[in-house]
Amino acid sequence: MAAGVLSNRVDRKDLAAGDHIYSWRAAYLYAHHGIYVGDEMVIHFTRATGQEIGTGTFLDSFLLSSSPGSDEVGGPPCQRCGPLVVKGRDGGVAMSCLDCFLHGGGLYLFHYAVSPAFFLAKARGGTCTLAASDPGHVVVHRARYLLDKGFGAYSLFKNNCEDFAIYCKTGLLVETAFSVGRSGQLASLTAAFSAVASSPLRFLTTSASGLAIVSTGMYCVGRYVSDMGVRRDVVKVPVQTLVAQTETTVMEAEEVTSSETATETMVAAADGASPAR
Repeated sequence: MAAGVLSNRVDRKDLAAGDHIYSWRAAYLYAHHGIYVGDEMVIHFTRATGQEIGTGTFLDSFLLSSSPGSDEVGGPPCQRCGPLVVKGRDGGVAMSCLDCFLHGGGLYLFHYAVSPAFFLAKARGGTCTLAASDPGHVVVHRARYLLDKGFGAYSLFKNNCEDFAIYCKTGLLVETAFSVGRSGQLASLTAAFSAVASSPLRFLTTSASGLAIVSTGMYCVGRYVSDMGVRRDVVKVPVQTLVAQTETTVMEAEEVTSSETATETMVAAADGASPAR
């Protein structure tokens, strides 16, 4: 584990079914995460086909696609896993071969149940967590179940590829509605913004070195308290319950939309039938 402080790089021959893996994209701006399920295959959560690792932000212009067989890349479909198919209009769970998932990038292993010292030593978020992983066969079951049933709509802040992989590994969900999801990448970004925004206001008279030390400390604290292994707004949710809750939410949203559409139609019809004055 000590070597992992410097790098989480792993050789594919050392992978085991149920491992949480990731690969950095362009300029190390973003990492795409997934669950290795054995036989050189990976299940991962993506945006719409052709936008597989997009974030829905300006960063998309810098990011590479997660699949060389996608429409965005324009190459022929992979002979092993075929064209990547995302079922949902707003993103979904897909399965790719390891080569397509990596898209020429390095292979890294996400670490679980790390010590606080190890966690803080890994200054970049999205690489490890203090939370413990469930057994590999449980992780693979969750990933395959969600491949069939779905994981909801993709959201950069609430429901992204790292959130999917962490749920598959731990079964943990965040209960607090206004909180970001489980993603360590987003937790790091939030902690960095908080440190930069608050430190100059609170420590305006300190020296440059003192300000740097305090900002770094605030960044570390922000990352630590946001981790799934220590935060208190998390709950263990069986994958069947998660899918049922997601389906109920989607049905309720569709009912609201249908009701609003029907109301608008009735109002428009009533206005059209009103006699001219």
